[in-house]
Amino acid sequence: MRSFSERILYEDNHLLIVNKRCGELTQGDETGDLTLGDLAKEYLRVTYDKPGNIYLGIPHRLDRPTSGAVLAKTEKALIRMNTLFREDKVDKTYWAIVDKAPPEIEGMLVNNLVKDGKTNKSQAFPADSKRGKRAVLSYRHRASSKNFHLLEITLETGRHHQIRAQLAAHTIHIRGDLKYGYPRSNRDGGISLHARTLSFIHPVKQERITIVAPVPDDPLWKVFEEMTT
Repeated sequence: MRSFSERILYEDNHLLIVNKRCGELTQGDETGDLTLGDLAKEYLRVTYDKPGNIYLGIPHRLDRPTSGAVLAKTEKALIRMNTLFREDKVDKTYWAIVDKAPPEIEGMLVNNLVKDGKTNKSQAFPADSKRGKRAVLSYRHRASSKNFHLLEITLETGRHHQIRAQLAAHTIHIRGDLKYGYPRSNRDGGISLHARTLSFIHPVKQERITIVAPVPDDPLWKVFEEMTT
């Protein structure tokens, strides 16, 4: 449990916030692979000597290839956190390593997104399209290396694969994201998209909580982190 406890970014009686690893499932799927939820339940069972079934809710779900902060714990907190996420009252900032810098240092992308359930992929259309749901994100170009660029992205809406689909529609591809047009996979099979921060009003204590998730243990991520501090 030590390796899991080292990934805990915040914990109280209501919430548990854990830094999700790239490639880790937040909840079960058809693969049957061990999930972050499984590990969290075992941590709670062992740490607090809890017998029987352990309740755990996960309102903030991330794609399997994505790393970053995930939030979970208690039914009361789950109901209230679900409301905060649904009403876009949780501020989320992502870092993405991409193959091309946008033409402007900072800006906004507005599209309509259509999800294809068969391919588990979303397609971005122009904002004036009658298809799909409106998707809005803001970006800022934070740093560049010889071959890559770091973007800081803030979501104004929460759509399926929103960042990946919108960037790809503007011929900008996230490193390792084969599904959306990057030519090569990363060594770990994930993509270079990291949920960097979560900020919200605590659902019980009514005070602002801001969580910063450390970047993945990857040389390029470390270089960009040093360039921005």
